[in-house]
Amino acid sequence: MSLDVSPALLEKAERGEVDEREFVDCVRVSLPYAWNLISSLVAQAKVDGTDFADNQVPPPSEQARGQLLRALASDAIRGALQRHFGVRLAFQNCHRVAVFVPSDANEARFDRFTSVREQLLNQSEELRDC
Repeated sequence: MSLDVSPALLEKAERGEVDEREFVDCVRVSLPYAWNLISSLVAQAKVDGTDFADNQVPPPSEQARGQLLRALASDAIRGALQRHFGVRLAFQNCHRVAVFVPSDANEARFDRFTSVREQLLNQSEELRDC
């Protein structure tokens, strides 16, 4: 899954003049499922008044799953999303995305979520081929 890069943005990148806000907007337009999921998790954490929110619902389609994988597998995209939303993103399996609002208290929770132990505990037969 590739980003839908406009000719103008591509030209800027070729000249070396890329504004991260334009890149983030390109991600928003190109990967709407991933954008909406991450946006909703950030909003959920704010509404709940917590430093954490996660998704445990599989994507509705393979296209949506591809968007999520693309957004989180790319260091550039993930980093831009984290800076844009002011969170740290974590990812398990093919759909379990979590947002962590940065705080000293939340570091331990992030470390647990991204641990080898938690990765193993989050496995299931249904997710084998996701």
